[in-house]
Amino acid sequence: MSRLLVVHHTPSPSTAEMLDAVLRGAHDPEITGVEVVRRAALAATASDLLAADAVVLGTPANIGYMSGALKHFFDTVYHVCADDTRGLPFGLYVHGNLGVEGAVRSVETVTGGLGWTQTAAHVLVTGAPGPSDLAACAELGGTLAATIAPGG
Repeated sequence: MSRLLVVHHTPSPSTAEMLDAVLRGAHDPEITGVEVVRRAALAATASDLLAADAVVLGTPANIGYMSGALKHFFDTVYHVCADDTRGLPFGLYVHGNLGVEGAVRSVETVTGGLGWTQTAAHVLVTGAPGPSDLAACAELGGTLAATIAPGG
């Protein structure tokens, strides 16, 4: 069975809605053979990442950067997993009340250094997520799950 790891920092109702939509998409009944593992960014470990076949990252934009919790995850796993996760498919969703560009840039810098492969369009939401934003989050989760599904 393939494993999709969802690493998230979810401190607000908006990020919680986005996470729920990603998980809904990842659990699409038409996608089989994929275990979805959800970990808070402060609890996710190198072992979680090494066991994953793909990862979805979720973060708020905090003062023009990814959340400190997601940065902590990257600090914890970077040197431990860098050689073993090259090419790992990943997706990203970001929520901000103002701009999200700095948060996206910071995540792309790290994932680029790790050699991960962006497999779906980033979902970037400013303000309260609307129906189309949540549909994009569900599509993100579904795309990553389908990418690693056996026979996918």
